[in-house]
Amino acid sequence: MEQTDRVPALELSGLRKEFGEKVAVDDVDLSVPQGAFYGLVGPNGAGKTTALSMAVGLLRPTAGRAHVLGIDVWSDPIGAKTALGVLPDGLALPERLTGAELLTYWGRLRGMETAVIRSRTQELMRVLELDEAEEHGTVVLEYSTGMRKKIGLATALLHSPRVLVLDEPYEAVDPVSARVLTKILRRFTAAGGSVVMSSHVMALVEQLCDRVAIIARGQVLADGTLDDVRAGASLEERFVGLVGERGLGDEELSWLAS
Repeated sequence: MEQTDRVPALELSGLRKEFGEKVAVDDVDLSVPQGAFYGLVGPNGAGKTTALSMAVGLLRPTAGRAHVLGIDVWSDPIGAKTALGVLPDGLALPERLTGAELLTYWGRLRGMETAVIRSRTQELMRVLELDEAEEHGTVVLEYSTGMRKKIGLATALLHSPRVLVLDEPYEAVDPVSARVLTKILRRFTAAGGSVVMSSHVMALVEQLCDRVAIIARGQVLADGTLDDVRAGASLEERFVGLVGERGLGDEELSWLAS
């Protein structure tokens, strides 16, 4: 299929996932324009991770289609995944390798040239502040949660994808590293790349994203530009208004104040 700027970076059509009688994702339609920084927000158990897993080919849908730059994720998985960089939730990594060894392994799996792998690995390790751990021979098993998040991001960036799908990329990342990550992602979108990011932190989504979708109970409740979705309120206020807020009664947990 000929690629043009009008082809969405990521498009989900009637995406549905059932686990027995439970519907985790309920006929979701989303279209992410090329060059967008797109935020996906929702409460725990809303279906965000399940939808993203189907979108990138990690979980087969019960129904519906997913396309990356016009390429069907399931009929042409190699073509789609060549254009994709993915940071999934709970990424399992080979833990007995150092960060650089892991990236070298990852690059070889993707068929990248050795010199390119070496150069990009060194740069990613330095920029993501993992080079000191490498100097000490630290293996991924000994990485902190934040370090694991950063090496996972490095695997997503290594092959220079056109679309990044990141599930909670800022979770457990310290403020200094978060600033570096933000610079990387903004540079990526400024160069024409597209980012789809899930997050629970509304202020972060408002700061970074130009488009956003609110998902709950497996359905998209709002989707569009950040201003359209906020509708004159803050994103958090709009989110609570759509999703609903479970109140705390005056007598509930009263023993905490005794």
